[in-house]
This record gives sequence, C-alpha cells and structure tokens, in this order.
Amino acid sequence: MYAYFALQSQTRKRKPFPKLPVRHIPVYGNDPCAHRDYGYGSTVCVCNVTYCNTLAPIARTGPGVVTVYESSKQGDRFLESQLKFGHYQHTGAAKAQTITVDRSKGRYQKIVGFGGAFTDSTGLNIKSLPEKLQKQLIGDYYSGTGIEYNLGRVPIASSDFSTHGYSYDDKSVGDFEFKHFALTAEDFDYKIPYLKLAKEANKNANFFGSPWSPPAWLKNNSQLNHGGYLIGNPGGQHYKAFAHYLVKFLDAYKAQGVPMWGITIENEPGAGKHPDWANPSLGFTAQQQRDFIKLDLGPIMEGAGYGANTTQLMMFDDGRNEIQDWARTILGDREAARYVAGVAFHWYANTVDNIVNLDTAHGVDPSKFLLATEACEEWRGQDKHVHLGSWDAFERYANDIIRDLNHWTGGWVDWNLALDTRGGPNWVNNFVDAPIIINATGHEYYKQPIYYAMGHYSKFLAPGSQRVYNSLGTSVDKFEATVFERPDGGTVVIVLNLSGDAIDVTINDVQNKGKVTHLLKPHSIQTYVYYKN
Repeated sequence: MYAYFALQSQTRKRKPFPKLPVRHIPVYGNDPCAHRDYGYGSTVCVCNVTYCNTLAPIARTGPGVVTVYESSKQGDRFLESQLKFGHYQHTGAAKAQTITVDRSKGRYQKIVGFGGAFTDSTGLNIKSLPEKLQKQLIGDYYSGTGIEYNLGRVPIASSDFSTHGYSYDDKSVGDFEFKHFALTAEDFDYKIPYLKLAKEANKNANFFGSPWSPPAWLKNNSQLNHGGYLIGNPGGQHYKAFAHYLVKFLDAYKAQGVPMWGITIENEPGAGKHPDWANPSLGFTAQQQRDFIKLDLGPIMEGAGYGANTTQLMMFDDGRNEIQDWARTILGDREAARYVAGVAFHWYANTVDNIVNLDTAHGVDPSKFLLATEACEEWRGQDKHVHLGSWDAFERYANDIIRDLNHWTGGWVDWNLALDTRGGPNWVNNFVDAPIIINATGHEYYKQPIYYAMGHYSKFLAPGSQRVYNSLGTSVDKFEATVFERPDGGTVVIVLNLSGDAIDVTINDVQNKGKVTHLLKPHSIQTYVYYKN
C-alpha cells in the first residue's frame, strides 16, 4: 500500500453486517445480478450457495455483427445486446462522439494481462466460505464464465494484508545459505490452494511474486517494517543473500506445482526512506536497484535457471510519479537492462499530468513492457474503508485503466482479490476496499462495481491483444476510448462516460468499411466486440 502511515482504528464490538433486500434485473446472454443497495451510489451483486450470477463466454459473431456489453451506475452489469454495422440509434442525446479505427495508422503495445493479488488476507477470507463458494469466487475471476483474469500477484512471505509479519527465515540470523528457509502455514492454507484453483479455471493463468521484506537480519534497521535497506552495498553479502532468498521462493513454489511466470524486485522500494512506514518494506534507490540487478539478482537467477527466457523480472513496482527516472537509470544501463523484462508500477501517486511519465518510460526501451501491478480504494479519512456498491470507485478504476492502456501499459493488476466487510484483515490496520467483499457470517460475497470495471477490460483484452490507432471526432468532456485487436482477429472498442449526460457513440472502422452508432448512458462503460466483415 502506498501509505506513509498505516490507517489506525479503535477496537470496538462490531454489529452483524446488514443483509438488505435483493432485486434481480434480467440481462440478455448473462445471468442476472442479484442487486443489493448499501447507499454508495450503485449496487453490489450478491452471491451465495443458492445463486450467483455468471457471465457468458465470448462468442465469435458473424460478419457485420457487433456485440455490446454495458455496465452503468443505474444498475446494468454486462448488459448484452447485438447491433449490425449500418445501425444508427437516433436518441437525441445532447452529445455525440465518433471513434475512427484505422489500423494502418498505427499499432502499439500488446496486452500482458489483468489480475489481482493472492494475499494472506484474500485466502483467509475465501477459506471462510463454503467450499462451493470458494471455487465459485475464483471462477468469477479466472474462468470463462467470469472476467477471465490471467495474472495473479503473490506476496513473497507477509505483506500488510497478513495477520502478522513474517519472512521465510526469521529465526536463523546469519543463515546466508538459507538452510532454514521454509514456506509457512499461510502459503499452504491461504495462497497455494487458491492459486491452483485459478490455474484450473484458466490454464493460461500466470503468477508473479513480489517481496515486501526479507528476513529482518538482512536489513540495517533489523525490522520487517519501518523502512530500511539491505546492509552493505550491491555486490556484497547481504545483497547476494536477498537474491538467493528470492530464488529459494521460486524453487519452493515450483516444487509445490505453482511455478512463477515472473517476479518484481521489491514492492514499493521508495518506502525504505520512511522510518514510520508501518507496512513490511525494503528500500532501494534507483541506483541501488540497478546495481543489485546486474551484480546480484540477474546473474543469480540466471544461474538457477530463472533467466530472461523463463522468468519475467520486473523492476520498480512503485508510484507512477517516479517511473521515468527509474527507467532511465536502470534501462539506460545495458548490463542491468538485459535481465529486465518489464517495468511494474502502482496507481497511488497517479495524477492527470504524470500519465506522460509512462510515455517517457516506454521510450527509454520500447522492448520492455509496462504493467500496472497494484491499486485499491483506500477511502482515507472516512469511518468505513469498504464502500459497497460505490460507483465513484468504479469510475476511478475504469478511468485509470483506460488511460494507462492508452499510454503503453500492457495490463493492470489489482490489489487484494477479496477482503472482509471491514477491508481486512491487516496487521497494521491499513484497511481498504476490494472488488469482492466476503461476508463470512452471512455465507455470501459481494461483487462490487469495480469487479465489473476490471471485467470490461480483462474479459475482452486477451493476452497478445494489440492496441491500434483510433482518433476522436470531437472533444467531449469526461469521455475516454481505446481500441485493441485480439489475437483471434476480433476488434474491441471500450468507451467510458464519466459524465451525467448521454452520448451518441459512432464507431467508424476504416478497414471494415462500416459504421455503427449506439447510445452510451450517463456514468457508464461499454465494450464493443466485432469481427471482420
């Protein structure tokens, strides 16, 4: 979490979580959502042992047919309809926008994927559900009847979303060969079982590890949290030990049947300079991480069989506000850059202006992918850190994703897959929101609007999908669009309306020689999918 101080809360007796009335809205092609309104602007979809809505797998349509999926503040959740090129829906909307798709004018980055994090808290909460619902929840994320995630982030040992802080070799101070390295109960109870379920749901799912803190005895503050750096300098004993520690993790998970597709070097390395940082942490400067890669981690991973051809090593993994400086420092060094596959970043320091930092980072070395690897709604300064049904959260997610995609980003990985109704557990009281909230006492879970925000991208932008050129006909306030071509030849157009006005949207596809016009409701998102005429 990108927080200088963990959120604090007073211990108090909690009331049973309210179970409000459910209403159903039928949806063509998809099971209807069992809506429940908690007063945060829109609704959640309720899942229990007797009912849970699912999404139909994407079906290839015939020439000229356009399938539209829509979610809106008023309650649509993947509302499905079909149009044909040449269709014009005259609505009298006050605003209109034309999106011209012309593949001949440009092709850009390819999609790596979308996903969420398998934290200890996520697994603990999922395990609190009946077994049928556990499998259903993972399927809601990773299966063809869900939103088809293909990535999963795995904290290496504890994060703040654990019940306590720990590493894989806490007690053996000076164990530089890690003879006492061992996975913990959390791995076997809360992570590995659900990673395996995700792999069953999507055989193409890929997982990557991210460390928060090494064993405290490797750090200059002798603590898992409160910032701090590795003792010594890159090339030294403690830096090499940390590299071996990460390889031990890769080996251990591989032995459990969960090989890692990739790894980030360190979660939020900027935290190292903050002694009051409550979360587990380890600091690096850009220069330290550069030298660690080329002197220690890169060669050690390569020697252990985790080289660039097999394991995606991602640098940075911190706020977008500094991504360009880190890219210049690390990717500008040939020795370090040869080990790096991609640049990971988080959303917590995002602003309208610093989106261009992604363009700069991409320009340093276009062969390296950019991947957003953490985001969540924190609801700072508010009594509750879970806002069930929040449409404000939906719009922040949907807007951040579409803008990142339009600036060279190859995918977007959310934070916790599931949390409890308080937004935890979290051992430093840093409670936040999540796309799925679990009510263990009610034996049910809630799919939030942000679950559907993720799905409007993840379900349709399969790995290998490539962004293609599009232009907008006019300036329409609070409107965003992006266009991708799928590996199967389908075209995906995603449009987002953040305003309170309806918009007539026209797609003009130059290569397909066709146009289609459809109404985009206020505060809504639409995903269009079609194949060549």
